[in-house]
Amino acid sequence: MITNQEIADDLLAKFGEATIAGFEEHHGIMSAFVTVDSAKTIIRYLYDHPGFQFKFLTDLAGIHYPDNKGGELGVIYHLHSWTHNHRFMLRIFVPVEAPDVPTISDFHLCANWMEREAYDFFGINFVGHPNLLRILNIEEMDYFPMRKEYPMEDATRQDKIDALFGR
Repeated sequence: MITNQEIADDLLAKFGEATIAGFEEHHGIMSAFVTVDSAKTIIRYLYDHPGFQFKFLTDLAGIHYPDNKGGELGVIYHLHSWTHNHRFMLRIFVPVEAPDVPTISDFHLCANWMEREAYDFFGINFVGHPNLLRILNIEEMDYFPMRKEYPMEDATRQDKIDALFGR
């Protein structure tokens, strides 16, 4: 049985504080905040480490924090060790002007489609991906629909006028 603290201590000893910005634990699941340059190396380390064996990528999620200047776009990797029934997350953030993240689809094969989805909706460029094309939206789209760059509602809608509701 492994603990979150064992993983955190091991990662800090191996990669150092220059690479790992910090850790957070919510509901028993530890998250490590790492630099984009080290993300692939750390994920591969957790994959190959005989004591951890995080061989399953449960999910890869893109996210947009427009107020997080210099790190507006994020990728969250949800890793699972079937051997130890343990979950762990890695979080990286990149600027919206240069959303380049190294692919992990060369050893986590299921990341292929997940990375394409994050590219399709958030515009995160997974460098080295074998086929980084839109997966759900049409190729002609020139924007990324899940970014928080658009108003929540269309101001031109006529069905939201208060007079229509007797107000």
